[in-house]
Order: sequence, then C-alpha cells, then structure tokens
Amino acid sequence: MASKEGETNMAAWLLGIKTLKIQPYHLPPLGPHDVKVRVKALGICGSDIHHFKTMRCANFIVKKPMVIGHECAGVIEEVGSEVKSLEVGDRVALEPGISCRQCNLCKSGRYNLCPKMKFFGSPPTNGSLANKVVHPADLCYKLPENVSLEEGAMCEPLSVAVHACRRANVSPETNVLIMGAGPIGLVTLLTARAFGAPRILINDVDDRRLSIAKSLGADKTVLVSTNIQDVNKDVEEIKSAMGTDIDVSFDCVGYNKTMSTALNATRSGGKVCLIGLAQSEMTAPITPAAARRGS
Repeated sequence: MASKEGETNMAAWLLGIKTLKIQPYHLPPLGPHDVKVRVKALGICGSDIHHFKTMRCANFIVKKPMVIGHECAGVIEEVGSEVKSLEVGDRVALEPGISCRQCNLCKSGRYNLCPKMKFFGSPPTNGSLANKVVHPADLCYKLPENVSLEEGAMCEPLSVAVHACRRANVSPETNVLIMGAGPIGLVTLLTARAFGAPRILINDVDDRRLSIAKSLGADKTVLVSTNIQDVNKDVEEIKSAMGTDIDVSFDCVGYNKTMSTALNATRSGGKVCLIGLAQSEMTAPITPAAARRGS
C-alpha cells in the first residue's frame, strides 16, 4: 500500500497486563543513515507473550506503555540522505537490535551482548507492531525475489537456530535431540538438517506439534510427560527411539525437566545447548552430568 500524505502511523501499545490498544505512534525523524519501513509481516515471539501476560520477560520489565513486536519485514517507503544500499520499494527483513557499535563487545563481533542494546519491543524500546518504523539502513536486509515477506519476518527466529547450531558445531557427524516442537524447536530442526545432521529426534508434550515436526523432516518424535518424576522414563524412550548416541541436545523449552532430560539423554562428551528461557531460575543436575563416567 502506498504511503498517504498526512497518514497517522498506528501501533499496538501494551498498556497493562493483557491490555493492548491500537494508538498513534509518532516516529523519530529520519536520520541520514535511516530508512522508513512500512511493516508488512510480523511474528509473535514468546517474549511478546510474556510481556502481554505479565508485563515482564525475565529481568526486562514493562514500566510504561510500549509498542511490542520484533520479528518483522516490510517495504521501504523513504531513505535517508546518505543511504546508498537500499531504495524505495525494496522488500527487507529487519534486524531488531541496535547496538552502540563502539564498546569492546561490539568491536569484537559480539554486539548482541552490547550493554546499550536497543531491541525492538524489549523495555524500554518500542517495537515494530506498527504501520511504519524508522530503522538504521544497515540493519535492513533486502529480500531475494523468491523469499516472501512472511518468510522475511521469520529471519529473526531463524537466526536463533543458526546461532545455536554454530555454537554446538552441528555437522554431518552430529546426531541431534531437540526438546520442544514449538516455533523455535521447529526452526532448529530445519537448521540442524541444513547443517547436515544425519539423524534428528524431537520431543514434546503435544501430539499435534510432533505431527508438524514429522512433516518437516524429523526422523523420530517422542511424546513426553510434563512430570519431573518421569525424566528417567522419558530418557529411556528417547534413547531407544534415537537408536544411536545423541551428540547434541537443544533445549528449546527451558524448564527444569527439559534441561534434566537433555543432560541425561546426551552422550558423555556431548553438548547440551539451552535455547528456551521459560523459567528465570532453573535447577538442573549439572554435577552428575559433568562427573559421570563414559557410556
């Protein structure tokens, strides 16, 4: 849709627990290195749900009305005077975090840890569930013609899975266990396969989600219990279904039970990577996992 002269930019404002309201959102002025993007597709992240239900996600607390959302893609409507890489009409995926680019962490390439990070929809920074946003041009990535705007909005959650597979060194020699068949578990499944993992098992407490995982290429699926007392039983079923050693486990849920299951199911010398952050504090059998004998 073309921009209309005098059009009021609207956004979804989080005003309180389970209280969203569509209200005007006045954008900052367009800087020389910025672009204005009309948002066309946006995903709802687990962090958005936490903010909506509790006004907080971990230690990030919503203290004033805030625009939510960060998984987004759209079409450029205006470019700053110094922008050369993008043009009006380009379809782009947006990287939602703006770092300071000056601290030691930024300069070493770990800008995701920047203490001055401004991240869409993470208090106190407004997000992208709006008609339009202003964003640095170098954090907007032009989409190929064969990638839809909806797929572009999924680049941000996909990057989580890519980062995890890189951290865990997934390769054609790595058999993978994924805890949780939610959106992040599913993109981790697809990413691990793209990294060459020959055998992938995914588990969940929901048969419907496991059916989707199977359709996306999981070699095996296991329906597990929510009861912490069933860890040993679940581990036995997972190992039996996998049929070989589990080299890497990704916990895409983040509960005491899922982390305990992952630690017990993974082979000695293997790797367990925590992706999900459901609980702010977790209890896990670290010492038994670290001190056990080879199996």
